[in-house]
Formats: sequence, C-alpha cells, structure tokens
Amino acid sequence: MEMVRLVSHHTHKRLVTCLQGHIGTDAEKRQKKIPLTALSQTMQDGGNQLGEESLIGKMMDVCGEAENRLASELMQHEMQIEKDVMDPLNQLAEVEIPNILKQRKQLAKLVLDYDSAKARWAQATKSIVSGTNFQTLTAKADSLKEEVDEAMNKMELCKDQLAADMYNFYSKEGDYARYFVTLLEAQAEYHRKSLAVVEKFLPTIQAQQDSWTEKPAFGTGLEEHLKRSNREIALPIEACVMMLLETGMKEEGLFRIAAGASKLKKLKAALDCSTSQLEEFYSDPHAVAGALKSYLRELPEPLMTFQLYDEWIQASGVSDPDKRLQALWVTCNNMPKNNKANFRYLVKFLAKLAQDSDVNKMTPSNIAIVLGPNLLWAKTEGTLAEMAAATSVHVVTIIEPIIQHADWFFPGEVDFNVSGMFAMPTAPANHTNHLMASDSDSGTLERKRPVSMAPMDSDLMRKDSPANKLLDHTPRRSNTLSRKPHASPTFQPPLPPVEAGGGALAQPAAEHLMQQQAQPMGVLGSSDAGQSGLVQGVGAVAALQQPLAQIAENGR
Repeated sequence: MEMVRLVSHHTHKRLVTCLQGHIGTDAEKRQKKIPLTALSQTMQDGGNQLGEESLIGKMMDVCGEAENRLASELMQHEMQIEKDVMDPLNQLAEVEIPNILKQRKQLAKLVLDYDSAKARWAQATKSIVSGTNFQTLTAKADSLKEEVDEAMNKMELCKDQLAADMYNFYSKEGDYARYFVTLLEAQAEYHRKSLAVVEKFLPTIQAQQDSWTEKPAFGTGLEEHLKRSNREIALPIEACVMMLLETGMKEEGLFRIAAGASKLKKLKAALDCSTSQLEEFYSDPHAVAGALKSYLRELPEPLMTFQLYDEWIQASGVSDPDKRLQALWVTCNNMPKNNKANFRYLVKFLAKLAQDSDVNKMTPSNIAIVLGPNLLWAKTEGTLAEMAAATSVHVVTIIEPIIQHADWFFPGEVDFNVSGMFAMPTAPANHTNHLMASDSDSGTLERKRPVSMAPMDSDLMRKDSPANKLLDHTPRRSNTLSRKPHASPTFQPPLPPVEAGGGALAQPAAEHLMQQQAQPMGVLGSSDAGQSGLVQGVGAVAALQQPLAQIAENGR
C-alpha cells in the first residue's frame, strides 16, 4: 500500500513539471503563461514590422497564428490532464491511501489497548481468589471486564472499517490503472489536434513560399527556375550574355581566364536575387563569364541532359563528318523544349563570340574545351572534376561543330534581350553573313554556308590565311575555326532525318535550309578527312584563284 502511494506521488510530481501552464488558474491566464503563446506574439509582431512585402514577414505572421492555435490546444490538453489524471492521482496518493494507512495504525493501537485491558482484567480475577476483600476485588474485576469488552468492540469496529477500505481499494485498482491509459489517450488526442492545426496552415505557408519568385537560381533545376520566374531563358544565362555582348566580345581569353573570387561571388549573389542592377559588373567580363560557367556547372542536371548523354557520345563517335553532323542534329532536336531553347540561345551567343576569335582568341575549339564540360557530363559517382575529365574529350567533339555551324543547327536570328530587362548593345557590322561583292557580281548562283564557314574579307588577303596555306599543299591539323573559300560545295549536304513514315521531322525550316542556308562542308579538318579531303580542299582553292586575283586587283 505504501509503495502504491509513493509511485503515485512521484508520478503526480513529474506530471506537474511537464505542464507549461500554471495549475489551478483559469483558461485565459493559463494560456498566457504557455511559452508557445509568447512565441506566437513575438512572431506576429515581427511579421507586422517587416510587412507584407517581405516573405519573412508573411511567414512569421502565418506561423505566429499557427503557434497561437497550438498554444490553445496545449492549454486545453493540460486542463484535461489535470482534471482526468492528475487530480485523481493526487487524491489516491494524498487522501485515499493515507486514510487506509491511518486506519491500520489505529487498529494497531486498539489492539494494544485491548491486550492491556485484558491483561489487567485477568490479574484482577486472580486477586479475587487469593484476596480477603472479596467484594471490592469483584467490583474491580467487573469494571476491568467492561473495559476489555469496550476495547474489543473498538478494535472490531476499526478492523471492519480497515477491511472495508482495503477491499474497496483493491476493487478500484482497475480504475486507478485507468488513469495512465487516460493520460496516453489525452496525449494522442492532443497530438492529433495539433497535427490538424499544422496541416491546416501548411498549404497556406507552402503556397506563399512557392509564389515567391525571388529564389536562388544557382543550383536550382532549369525547369523549376523557368517555371518559378516565368521566363524562357534562365536569368543567369541571359544576364551574363547581355553583359558580355556589351563589354566582353573583344576580351582575350574569355571563359578561360579566371575571375576574382570575391567579384564572382558577389555577381552570383546578385543574380540569385534576380536583380537587374548589374552595372558594376560590366567592367569585369571575366567575372561575368565565370558566373555563366558556374551556373551551368551547378545545375543539378546538365543543360544537354543526362537522358541524352549516350546519344551525344554516340553521335560524336560517327566517323563520317556529314553523318556526324546529322547525328548531332537529331540528338539536339530530341532535347526537352526548355533545354533546347536555352542551349540554342547559348550556342548562338558562342558562335557570335567566335566571330571575334582573331581578337579574343576564343575559337569554337577553345570555347568547346573550356565551356563544354559544363554543358554535358555523365550521371556517375565521383566529383565534378572527375566526371568532366572523363567526358571532356567527347564533349569537345560535340560542342565545337555545333558552334561552328550554329546557324545550320538553329536557323534564324536570336533576340538576346528576351526579357527586355537589359539594354541591347549596338550590333557591330557583320562581314560573315553575306557574300563578297565580287562573288555576287559574278552571276554564279551559290547557297550560303554556315556562318562559321564563311571567311572574313581580310582573311582572303592575308598571307597566312587558310586559303594560301592550302595552296602550298601543306596539310595542317587545326582546332581553330575552319575557313573555306566561297566555292560551291563538292557534295550535296544531307537532308534532315525523316520519320519511319517517310515524312520530314517537325522542322519548319528544313526545306528552306536546303535552299537558303549554308550547309557544313564535308571536310572539317585534315584530321577528319585525310588525304582525300586535302585534295578536295586544294581543288576548291584552285577554283577560287581567279576570283582572288580579281579581288586583289580591285583592292589596288
């Protein structure tokens, strides 16, 4: 019995320490003392101070309201626990069991009194037999007999009362044990109600979070970034391209020379904030180029996608140059819509950058070497450096021809200022998109080549131009921009691939390309075409000797 009282007392004491409100106070005062109420008030005050324009302010206001509801649920839970568990436990430990223990002590005292009275009565009875004053001794014995009877009656009454209390306690043991079941049930109900409160507020909080467009772009998937910002071209790509178009096209070693770490970090942080206030970065094109490379490198999935990785590698391994270009075109056409749009935008810019390779030294080959590993890598274990090293050789053979023949892969002009957030730089005169005057006057009908195949006018007059080097019959392996004279192709370029049913793939400009647009030459370099390619190149240059002489004469 005493053990039951002790464990009940200790349990009640620990339950009191678990309560966050004050025992015995009314509901309103009790809720004010709960720490969640103070937290709720602080969060709502902070939300009001930050205002609706701040996402943190919105979140603090909504979360403050949720915490207030949770505080209310906690207050009701504690009041129920106090009523259904703590009060009965306290009654058991401090009233019912102590009363039984008190009855037991009382019974022990009455037993002693009874034994004492009985002993005195027995002594008096013996004195009557041996004594001389019979009448007096008899009267005393009778008096002691009454005391014995009275003591016995009191003892029996106490004994009966104790027995009744003991039976009553044991009969209620199931009720006493039920207190602990009630405790767990009350806690379960409290947590269910609290969960319901949280689930009610979570959609609102999540909706506000999702509607907030000012989220970091670096490290975020392309699809998620475009959907969240309602853009066609990723902000870091467009912003960096626009800044480079204005101040970086003549910068030597762009994408190759590393920028200052602090400047690069600042630019990335500014782009993560979706700000258009980027004037201070226009003077550091290497930081801008580094930010563009960093964005591409930090994409969870490369811009050219994991899904098409095997197709890209397979296409780059085709030995025939023309079939290789067709295979690359097919794979490019299979890219997801948003990836293809951003890749097209980037390739068009890189082709434009390569047009100034005489100044910036960034030929399609050099661009492919420094930027390609950031556009495609394998989905394998290991660091980004290890994956890039394993893929870089293949990537260069993929990216370089795409940049060289950008207008063949992606017909049409690109408006680089897609969002209208940036000021368009003044476009420099482009001498690579038209035929020379002497060619147009010759009356010979020719198709335009891809921009990367058309020579600069000045190159035709340079001693070390590719045309003059080919005239010397000196084969040279080159990783720079291939420059061919304006002679008709020695072969008919392949048509875009057709479907199984015989119809052309969905490419609106396919037929127009065959009539209007330049097609890639069959000879991409001496390393691809071998001796037969050299012979074709020499023949083409020989056919150009007469127009070259005419140009030289006009120049004089």
